[in-house]
Amino acid sequence: MEGVSVDVLTTSPVTGQVRGGVALRRWAVASLAVNIIIVVTGGLVRLTDSGLGCPTWPRCSELSYVSHPELGYHGAIEFGNRLLTFVLVAVAILTWLSALRYRENGEPRVDLLRLTTIMALGIPAQAVIGGLTVLSHLNPFVVAFHLLVSFALISVSVKLVRRTRGHLALTVEPRTSALTRATFLLMWLAVWLGTVVTGSGPHAGDQVAVRTGFDPEFVSHVHAWAVYATVAATLGCVVLLRSRAAVALLAVEVVQGTIGFGQYFNGLPIALVALHLLGAASALALATNLMLSVRSRAKPRPEPVALSPSSAP
Repeated sequence: MEGVSVDVLTTSPVTGQVRGGVALRRWAVASLAVNIIIVVTGGLVRLTDSGLGCPTWPRCSELSYVSHPELGYHGAIEFGNRLLTFVLVAVAILTWLSALRYRENGEPRVDLLRLTTIMALGIPAQAVIGGLTVLSHLNPFVVAFHLLVSFALISVSVKLVRRTRGHLALTVEPRTSALTRATFLLMWLAVWLGTVVTGSGPHAGDQVAVRTGFDPEFVSHVHAWAVYATVAATLGCVVLLRSRAAVALLAVEVVQGTIGFGQYFNGLPIALVALHLLGAASALALATNLMLSVRSRAKPRPEPVALSPSSAP
């Protein structure tokens, strides 16, 4: 781990006299948890062909905001997922209120307020995007955008958790810091390509939902190559950092890859696809954590060259 040191001047650590820190830390973790959970429940809506279980939005049907027996179990599943949005909104608001109450040495933390505000606004925005997926009759690109916004909120939640817990960053060489950022970006590429695979395959949300038109086998191979690149970058991080953050990410990637191959060669069973979604959310969270766990060592400034009296103009 040559060239790595602990940076005690990490951005906004929790120090000094703190008020409301325990509550904010708990709500930050809760925010991360519920944002991962809704990725899985949203996936179950799609996997059970319940994406149009409530055929309109914001109502569940033309005459009711709630599901009714005529809509069958598809309506119950979709309506249940919509109800979970209210849980996310409540958690986001309570997290924001905790950040508003939080004081460090008598002063509020603007960075924490900014992150919790993003969460508090992002969840209702997600509800609207979810409505658009229904109104677009599960257009695969709108559905993909809906999922990617959820992943973005997971990344924000990870950053919030780190800030509230005062996690220190490691000062590393610029190349190592760049590799963690590359790993993060490659993870995003793999996740995005995963949404393309889903939108091209049999689990696009409803039996009559339009697909992307791409060849599922071809996009699956492209997605796999992005995953290979992500794992290779993560291996580089493990070698250079030997940190728990890097090892944890690699471990989840190995499990995720195993699940991915299992679902591909076994006809995409619902249980494995759901686990794969959970793995994707967890992997992105850990990739975000890895990137935030380091900071680049500043390059030393060159000393000014003193001019001799004879060389002065």
